[in-house]
Amino acid sequence: MGGQEQPTMLAVYLPWFGQPGHINVGYSSQDRVVIEKQIDQAKQLGISAFVVNWYGKKHTFEDRAYATMQEVASEKQFKVAIMYDENDSDPATETDDVISDLKYAYDRYIGEQAVVPRGAYLQYNGRPMIFIFPKGDHADWARVRQATNSWENPPLIIFKDVRPRVANDVDGFYAWVTPGKGGWQANGSSWGQTYLDNFYKTMVTQYPNKIAVGGAWPGFNDAKASWSQNRKMSSRCGQTFNDTLRMFRRYYSADHQLPFLMIETWNDYEEGTDVERGISTCR
Repeated sequence: MGGQEQPTMLAVYLPWFGQPGHINVGYSSQDRVVIEKQIDQAKQLGISAFVVNWYGKKHTFEDRAYATMQEVASEKQFKVAIMYDENDSDPATETDDVISDLKYAYDRYIGEQAVVPRGAYLQYNGRPMIFIFPKGDHADWARVRQATNSWENPPLIIFKDVRPRVANDVDGFYAWVTPGKGGWQANGSSWGQTYLDNFYKTMVTQYPNKIAVGGAWPGFNDAKASWSQNRKMSSRCGQTFNDTLRMFRRYYSADHQLPFLMIETWNDYEEGTDVERGISTCR
């Protein structure tokens, strides 16, 4: 595969540190100086954009952190995008809540009337990308799609995992930290090989016209999270990160390129997927 183009590198960013309910990582996600350093560091590592976990306007801490992130990104020729954590607080109103949250994001961050510099928002083929982290599974995505298509510049909706049920209503799928066949192992030995193999194979063979966003991760350990389920994926002394970074090459080439590869994550210290402070090499 000589001469293969590298996909655009993204990294998932968690904007909730510095508020109660999350561990102390030594900084606030609302601190402009911290964000400036993080963007500089990410750019040095070849990362082009942060995909920021976002919960809608009701989560004011994360919303303010995101606004600051997009402002700083604009100053530093960096890109950002929203990964919307679906509002599933009420199944009866889930679709309306999703539409309302996404419209707020469009009006505030993405569209012509954005209150922060919209040039920093990540686009692909001239259209903004919104990543979806589904939760309740009650939303009517056909109706969400109809709503977003009415916007002046309709977004590309990128959903977590390959989900045939919503395939007609979304523009692509992204891989997420998953152990794969056999599930989580107590010793952390399942690092995601079977999952990524299946993700790329399915995207290439069944959804060639959808946007594929590959995934790479350094491991996983949710022991520090208040929602811990004692799940673990071994870093294998850095080999998990190296292997997940390269898995896409089995399915993509210079003739059929993977457009995006997303590092998961930049700074989720609670689930042990952080790369911000380096990758464990066991030396």
